[in-house]
This record gives sequence, C-alpha cells and structure tokens, in this order.
Amino acid sequence: MASDKVINLTQDNFKSDIIDSDIPALVDFWAPWCSPCRMIAPVVDEVAEEFGGKVKVGKVNVDENRDIAIEYGVMSIPTLIVFKGGQAVDRVVGFKPKNEMKTLLEKYL
Repeated sequence: MASDKVINLTQDNFKSDIIDSDIPALVDFWAPWCSPCRMIAPVVDEVAEEFGGKVKVGKVNVDENRDIAIEYGVMSIPTLIVFKGGQAVDRVVGFKPKNEMKTLLEKYL
C-alpha cells in the first residue's frame, strides 16, 4: 500500500510540488510494468514516512508523464532524483536499499 506521504506527480503539479519546494525532494521515476520499480516502491514509501516534513517524496509514472522524464534525462527506470532549490542535485538508477536512500537524502538536509 502506498504511503499517503508520497505525491503522485504529473505535468500539472511537478513545478509547484517539487521545483518550487522549500525543502529537498526525492522523485521516483517509475512505470507499472517495471519489476525493479515495484521492488523499490515499498522502500520509497518507508523513506517518505521517515523523512516526512523534512523531504518531499513523489513518483512520476514515465508512461503517463514522458515530458518530465525527458526533461531530466531519465533513460532507465527506476531512477531516483534528489531536487534541492529547484535543481536536480543527485540521482541513483536501479534498486537501492533503504539505508542507501537515507544516506543519499541526509546529504541534502
């Protein structure tokens, strides 16, 4: 079950929720047919719960929001991009364990 702290991002809300955010954000670029994406989803949910209020967490379905994926050079999924101050500042591609995601985010708090 998806966390209610994870924002479903689209072309309509990406700028307001991520680019204009005053706190760092983690964006998971995924697709429903992607097995590694399904594996990482619960980890992303757990990170969203643990970092609630300190980091925004959102998901972009690349099939439905191709323009956002293209804009940020997402070539493989899952791709997780950290945004801070409206800029993409870090990224990881592929499945990562929770402790690696936490370490990644803590650099930007």
